Amino acid sequence: MDILERAADRLAQGLALIGAIGVAALLMHVAADVLTRNLLDRPIPATNEIASHYYMVAIAFLPLAWVERRGGMVRVEILDAIASPRFMQVSELAVSLLAAAVYFVLADVTWADALKNWRTGTFVDVLGNQIAVWPTYFLPPAGFALAGAVTVLRIFAVLQRRA
Repeated sequence: MDILERAADRLAQGLALIGAIGVAALLMHVAADVLTRNLLDRPIPATNEIASHYYMVAIAFLPLAWVERRGGMVRVEILDAIASPRFMQVSELAVSLLAAAVYFVLADVTWADALKNWRTGTFVDVLGNQIAVWPTYFLPPAGFALAGAVTVLRIFAVLQRRA
């Protein structure tokens, strides 16, 4: 179990790092666009499309597993002060089961959408140039599936504590 948890930590940290790199790239790209637009009167073509279809998707979905691993996503804290330890374990188990189910359903739905966009070669047209955006449709199912896997690991950890 420790090996799985360490692997999940490393994978989640790696995806969070990719998300952080996406934030830095977004900031540099937009700053360069603003500078070239204002100083040279020549904006960088497709900045809006690349920011919304590439950077924002990576920033939003890849760090999900990292956030789940840190326990920062779904929490039920209403009864923490008065609940027994046994009730808290049952509550954490129920929330983790529900979260895992939701993540895996979202992963399945977005995977089907990604395959459809891959088959059709989805793109955006910018000034007569086609920019492929179909690869970004694979980021949400990856993020959801890995977040679901992290919640499943949490379920096993809760069950192990009970035993």
